[in-house]
Amino acid sequence: MKNTIYFITGPTASGKSKFAIDLSKKIKGEIVNADSMQIYKELKIITARPSQLDNKKIKHHLYGYVDGSNRYNVEKWCQDASKVIESLNKKNINPIFVGGTGLYIDTLINGIASIPSVPETIRNDSKNLLEKVGKEEFYKIVKKIDEDSIKLIFPNDIQRLRRIWEVFNYTNKKFSEWKKNKNKKFITSLDYKIFLFLPDRKKNYERVNKRVLTMIKSGAIEEIEKLLKLNYNKDLPIMRAHGVPEISAYLKNKITLEDCIKKIQLVTRHYVKRQNTWWNSSNLQIFKKIKEFPDNLDKNFLNLV
Repeated sequence: MKNTIYFITGPTASGKSKFAIDLSKKIKGEIVNADSMQIYKELKIITARPSQLDNKKIKHHLYGYVDGSNRYNVEKWCQDASKVIESLNKKNINPIFVGGTGLYIDTLINGIASIPSVPETIRNDSKNLLEKVGKEEFYKIVKKIDEDSIKLIFPNDIQRLRRIWEVFNYTNKKFSEWKKNKNKKFITSLDYKIFLFLPDRKKNYERVNKRVLTMIKSGAIEEIEKLLKLNYNKDLPIMRAHGVPEISAYLKNKITLEDCIKKIQLVTRHYVKRQNTWWNSSNLQIFKKIKEFPDNLDKNFLNLV
């Protein structure tokens, strides 16, 4: 028998983790990370990874298990997540995914187009071209290569633009053509329930601002100082996590601590806005869409699950 897969999702700082723990206790579940940055072992404070106390309450999976030197991606996460699901099913335990990375959840459910991995040399080529011509010109170049792929991409979404350029230059085939391939599936069971929290955005912004201050007080600067000593390639995903570029700039005396905090708060608020936009346009079947913060819900809410 395959157990129901639960997804607790929504924007960052909305309070998903506590709700997931309460749900886990009620339905015999274990928590699985669905946040693209909480996978990295070097980022504990800056990503608000679940505490040791949380781990004692309920077993957690796929948190802090990837070395930051790895170029991890959604396909690798889906492969890891599917193994956890299979393992929990054998124990008759419900997997409860928690995180705001909508792409991870969508891909786990719907699959992914089989696109060849691009070698590091091609990635370096795209990086060098971007640095040479600038963002505006690079966008024009990618548009000429594959206009269909950039219809829903903003000109400042450099990572996705680079991906389109890299795939074409490595395979001589447009990214949009590759996307037409039959999806690679990761799970066979489509028995899932998505709890989507989309609380008032302004109040969510206030929570973001407070969380950033808490992170700084809890040692976020020291955490990034240790990360920088590892001399990772600046192009790696871990180096783009919210807070890493800003604290790096502070440690290099390029900005004040006050400006550093304000910048982290700003980029995180922008991320909350993008998360709201993503979920509001998603075609995934939502079990319950909730306009409240989880900690504001009536105590009897879990009885409706």
